Amino acid sequence: MNRKSLHYSFVSICACLFLLGFPAASAGQDGQLKTVDGLSIYVGVLPAEMLLGHPKGHHEREMHGGVPVGINHYHVVIALFDAANGQRITDAEVKLGGASFGMATTRKKAEPMLINNVVTYGAYISLPGSGPYKLQLEIRRPGARNAVEVEFDYPFAQK
Repeated sequence: MNRKSLHYSFVSICACLFLLGFPAASAGQDGQLKTVDGLSIYVGVLPAEMLLGHPKGHHEREMHGGVPVGINHYHVVIALFDAANGQRITDAEVKLGGASFGMATTRKKAEPMLINNVVTYGAYISLPGSGPYKLQLEIRRPGARNAVEVEFDYPFAQK
């Protein structure tokens, strides 16, 4: 990736993360939002290599065990809200997996993390090949009988 495309990608990701902090601004605009079983679920995806731009020791470069080396690695960010009242959900257990259509995936724990002093969840995943992909999420809230399962098409399908 050249410097100019990294800059434009970084600006796009910052805009995406800004919207994750303010969900009402982007509700219903594209395939990055789904509402399932009372949860509003927002998803953002960026190439993991973009995080290598941070200096060594920076918390974003070290999160989730460090940025994976190589190609086809992505950082997935998930923001959860109560669909009824808009309150951010900060106590969930989130698992994430991604694979090409028709392929099985292994889910891994998405860790809580702070973006603009609000809790989101994130993990690195590998998406080899040219796609398209399915991002699969499993969300479990304390006291809930069942986990909420949801899939997103990536690249995100426009509504």
